This record gives sequence, C-alpha cells and structure tokens, in this order.
Amino acid sequence: MRASNELDPADFARRIRLHALRMVHAARASHIGSCLSMADIMAVLYTRVLRIDPDNPTDPQRDRLVVSKGHAAAIVYASLAERGFFPVSRLETFCRDGSALTGHINHAVPGVEVSTGSLGHGLPIAVGMALVAKADGSARRIYCLLSDGECNEGSTWEAVLFAPHHKLDNLVAIVDFNQIQSFGRVSDVLALQPFADKWRAFGWHAIELDGHDVGALTAQLAIPAQVAGRPTVVIAHTVKGKGVSFMEDKLEWHYKSPDDQQFAVACAEVGA
Repeated sequence: MRASNELDPADFARRIRLHALRMVHAARASHIGSCLSMADIMAVLYTRVLRIDPDNPTDPQRDRLVVSKGHAAAIVYASLAERGFFPVSRLETFCRDGSALTGHINHAVPGVEVSTGSLGHGLPIAVGMALVAKADGSARRIYCLLSDGECNEGSTWEAVLFAPHHKLDNLVAIVDFNQIQSFGRVSDVLALQPFADKWRAFGWHAIELDGHDVGALTAQLAIPAQVAGRPTVVIAHTVKGKGVSFMEDKLEWHYKSPDDQQFAVACAEVGA
C-alpha cells in the first residue's frame, strides 16, 4: 500500500475544485469557499502522502485522514471519487434525498473515516486513533485536517495537550488557516495569534507554510515523523475561495452558492 505518485497534485487540485463547484452549484449548497481553500492540501494528501487502497478501503494498515472541518464535504467527496473510491458520476447525487453524499461528511461513503461537522471533534478522534496505532505497533499514520475557526474549541486544545504527553509522533495535524470563519475574520471573532507558538508551547513540532504550494506541502507531509516523540502540526496559510477571483478572501462565500453566471465564470477561472 502506498501513495499514488503517478497522479499530478496540481491537476488533481484543479479537478476537485471543478467537481466541488459543480456539486455546490447544482445542489444550491454552501461552503464552497471552505472547499476551495483546502483543495491543494487534499490534492497532496491523496496523490503524495496517504498510504491507502481504494480497492480495500478498510485495510487495517491504511493511513487515516480525519477531516474535522466536515462542512467542506464536497471537496472531500471529490477527492475520494478522483482517487477511485467510487465513480465520479456519483458526485451528481451530492445533497440529494437518499444520497450518502450529505452536506457534512458522512462515514457511509467509502474512504471516509468518520462523520464530522460538529467542530472540535476531529482532532480528539485522530489523537485516539494515533494512540491505538502506537499501542498496536502499527506503522500507519494519522492525519487530521482542521479549520482555523474550530481552534476556538476547548476540545481541540485538550487534544493538543494530550498528544505530546503520549509522544504521538505518528500524528500530523493540518490547519487550513484561511483566516475567515462562519461569521467573521478569525482575528475579530477570537484571535489565534501567535498561533504556531501556542502549539509549540503545548509540545508540538510546528511548521508554517503556504497552503497552496504543492511542493512545500509535499515536502512536509510526505515524510515520516518530523521529530521523534512529538506530533507535528502544519499551519497552512490559505485563501478562502482560492482559485476563483470573486470568491477569494470573501466572508460571504462561506455560505453562498454561485448562480449560473457566477458558476460559469468560476469554472473558467479554475480551468474547465
């Protein structure tokens, strides 16, 4: 079991952005800005990092990815479809009655580890997975993708404190730090800075990088434990709505869906 190095992460990111735009537009759903900010992270994870097998999605030795920001379900489903966990055509059922492709991430979908969307739960779950993997002597690695807004949650910081105590160097947290949450800018709602220093004070190895630089993401994520005995956090500086000019760094695209004209412009900019 290995990462799929034959896939190009930049092209993968372009395709999943297009899928997410189509899904959100057709369903008149929301959270497209959140999907677009994390697309490059997802592309690197699914093409260069995760040791997974779409033909055997429950392999006990697979790496685990917990996407804690479950409202960005469209980009997660798009990534799984492009990686071969289910047919791409199934994305057309997103948010339809009876579909497993619900508006928040659903563990009934092949390749999804856990249902998420109630923010602040993902990192505690990932910490538990990492603790079990350590106890089992397993080589599997645990990744958790968080939003910056959920770093307001006390449960997140309890998990941040727990992981270094148990020397969980098989755990990597990734924060999609687009600096906009549901009702405002992070700096206005509840400031996180100095953000990296807070993680370091809790005992984590902290890295900051451009969350749209696939080379930098690959260099940091596609390697074993950064520091023996310590978990790693990658603070990925991103742009809400990345790739669509009129959505970039705009609060309203946390909830809006594009109308027909906006959809056409967005697809053209992403590269349909």
